[in-house]
Amino acid sequence: MRCGGNRSVSDKIPAKDKLSMLLELRLQLERRLAQPLPGNAAHALMAHEERRKFFREQVIPEDAKISSVLFLLYVQDDAVHFPLIIRSSDGTVHSGQVGLPGGRYEEQDKALSTTAMRETEEEIGVPQHQIELLGKLTPIYIPPSNFMVHPFIGMLTGTAIFSHDTKEVERIIPFALQDLLNQPLRVEKEVTLTSGRTLITPAFVHHGVTIWGATAMMMNELKAILEK
Repeated sequence: MRCGGNRSVSDKIPAKDKLSMLLELRLQLERRLAQPLPGNAAHALMAHEERRKFFREQVIPEDAKISSVLFLLYVQDDAVHFPLIIRSSDGTVHSGQVGLPGGRYEEQDKALSTTAMRETEEEIGVPQHQIELLGKLTPIYIPPSNFMVHPFIGMLTGTAIFSHDTKEVERIIPFALQDLLNQPLRVEKEVTLTSGRTLITPAFVHHGVTIWGATAMMMNELKAILEK
């Protein structure tokens, strides 16, 4: 379902230049993604103490649910971005938190990458045929929701209109890759969980929005790759 929140990707620079910018980045990412990934070493830098303890033990339940998310790269305002979403406040464990477009694997998907693209289309309105997959980052387990998340990187091959599903997504946040590279590695923030409990955790802060948890960990692995 797609409804509300329509916003066109900027056309401030010619389509040819946008494509060249993405193609150059694609070649760099494809080469880097073929090499060993930073993995949990990058994840742990954005994890709070309890989560770092889990990394040391690393016991993933057999009944963990499988899901996929997508870093969708596109050009806006002369820079490469990817969209983050703020999830709707629906009372679930990740209610109101910042995340990447994505969701649970379904049997008809047949591949985890299909899940990432299908959910991206459902949540932010980008047609699957406009997404070119570039590779995959390190899977990460999320204990509170018992999800094993598989992050993918894709490139938008055309001009898209973001139209978010208001049942699942409150709003879309464009995040520039350059901002990710310029972010301090660790900004300590106090966050409140849906249970009402608070904790101190490393986070990215982007235009007043705090990004922490698994999303920050996946972003930090992308950051480590881009820095190479």
